[in-house]
Amino acid sequence: MSTTVRVDVDETGVALITLDGPERLNAFSGDTARQLGEAYRRCDADDTVRAVVVTGAGRAFCAGADMTAQALAFDTPGDGFSASPVQPPAWRVRKLVIAAVNGPAIGIGLTLALQCDIRLVAQDAKLAIPQVRRGMVGDCAVHYTLKHAVGLAVAADVLLTGRTFSGSEAVALGIASRALAAGEVLPAALAVARDVAVNANPASVAYSKRMLWAEDNADAVAARETTVHLKLMGGPDAAEGPAAWRENRPPVWRSRASQTGDPA
Repeated sequence: MSTTVRVDVDETGVALITLDGPERLNAFSGDTARQLGEAYRRCDADDTVRAVVVTGAGRAFCAGADMTAQALAFDTPGDGFSASPVQPPAWRVRKLVIAAVNGPAIGIGLTLALQCDIRLVAQDAKLAIPQVRRGMVGDCAVHYTLKHAVGLAVAADVLLTGRTFSGSEAVALGIASRALAAGEVLPAALAVARDVAVNANPASVAYSKRMLWAEDNADAVAARETTVHLKLMGGPDAAEGPAAWRENRPPVWRSRASQTGDPA
């Protein structure tokens, strides 16, 4: 009963990716990783998708790696093993990706959420990256993503202790943007995604996201910003954005995320 991955795209262009294995709290397997990577790749390539929300079915986001004896989660790895099994990761998808953490997110459940751009969490959700307590270390580039998001001190607190904390504490630590009642997490995430899908220029989002996730110094980022401005200025969307604002209407964008290069 492996957790599967469902993708549903609504009329606004928001793709809802659901980790679907509620009987096992959406426990993660190699096949789940493959399916999630395929879902990300599809969302990246499809210009009708403007934003993405990732959530879990039932009462959990993802309880972590399948730890049953049959799964042999930490047994001797086979050829081609990677501690980052979801390819492409969420940060390479050229759309806003929001993690709607509706319940427990443990281990890879939380490290996957940390690959997303924004995290909304249930107030009482149990969160942890407990790998040091299982004889392992964190995965999915969490030693980069968590430090990148919150700094060394908080990353060390979470990764070196392996302790469990709540969604509310995650907001206090800067790991998540908002903590809500569990039933409000997904609707809130979808509302943010739909607002971006309707109002934000897909190319602008793709370029901005790439710069946010790049490991560049300030001068390199300033140079990138200039390059992007030169690509966008004078184009139809540079006129459409202000016109839509003046006329108090949704913009009609001509650019596409797929035109910005570096596909997932």
